[in-house]
Amino acid sequence: MKKFRIPIMILAILVALYQQVADEKNVYIMVGAIAIFMFGMMQLSAKTPSKNQDKKEEDVH
Repeated sequence: MKKFRIPIMILAILVALYQQVADEKNVYIMVGAIAIFMFGMMQLSAKTPSKNQDKKEEDVH
């Protein structure tokens, strides 16, 4: 599933950048592209472990 999310996120950023430089800017498309990118980043970063995870476990014991 990760292989599917990364190209979608790259496509969303490219669409947002294209809308930024276009003559007629469509705000809804740009907001949608940014929302897709942020949702994808949230999903990918949820699997990253915290640096302080070991310290918190030591404090509990």
